[in-house]
Amino acid sequence: MRLEVCVDSVESALRAQEGGAARVELNDNLLMGGTTPSLGTVQVARQHLAIELLVMIRPRGGDFCYSDLELEVMERDIAVMKTAGVDGVVFGLLTPDGQVDLPRMKRLMACAAPLPVTFHRAFDVCADPFRALEELVDLGVRRILTSGQAPTVLEGRVLLRELIARAAGRLTILPGGGITEEVADLVARELEVEEFHVFLPGEEPSPMIHRNPRVFMGGALYPPEYTRSWTDPTRVRKVREAMEASRKRF
Repeated sequence: MRLEVCVDSVESALRAQEGGAARVELNDNLLMGGTTPSLGTVQVARQHLAIELLVMIRPRGGDFCYSDLELEVMERDIAVMKTAGVDGVVFGLLTPDGQVDLPRMKRLMACAAPLPVTFHRAFDVCADPFRALEELVDLGVRRILTSGQAPTVLEGRVLLRELIARAAGRLTILPGGGITEEVADLVARELEVEEFHVFLPGEEPSPMIHRNPRVFMGGALYPPEYTRSWTDPTRVRKVREAMEASRKRF
């Protein structure tokens, strides 16, 4: 059972590794669904990680229909991430009508080669998942990260099973979205795959002693300035163990 853990810092990446993750997907700005992390973050992560390191290539939050300038940014980000020694990159591009943007995907795939590419959850908002699956197979994509076009993997399990059957080993369907300790056993029984994508945060207080509660550095959501969110290695371990135990029983 191979767990891929979504993280947004070097600290979280190392905690995911401690919990038994097989690889991490390194992002920035998870509140926006993940964007490209800084080169410094990637370099330090690569220096300290013994497991696989995948990097998100996404210039902004929001939709997955990108301008020519944004495409240029993505190409350059892929090029510098390759020099940092990453094990793969993660991106996805759609046209305004919800189809896979084939010309731009081909450009980025060529830039990424020979690294494996994961098509991320842009897949979950595409217009025709079965058409998209065949197009991504033809492009040479290694994995599709998807919740089955539903809020969580359990809610999308019917489509996920169909996608897994249709993929037939030509690429990996990577279920991700809402997998926690409470549902890991059920997810492993429902889906006949060996890889899963999880986000398992925990919180701990900031070491700051001096605090000014009247000032916030974020926007209207007012994120807590004196709480730190890291991947929880205990949660990662529990999910992996629950899935492995479930699989052994069936």
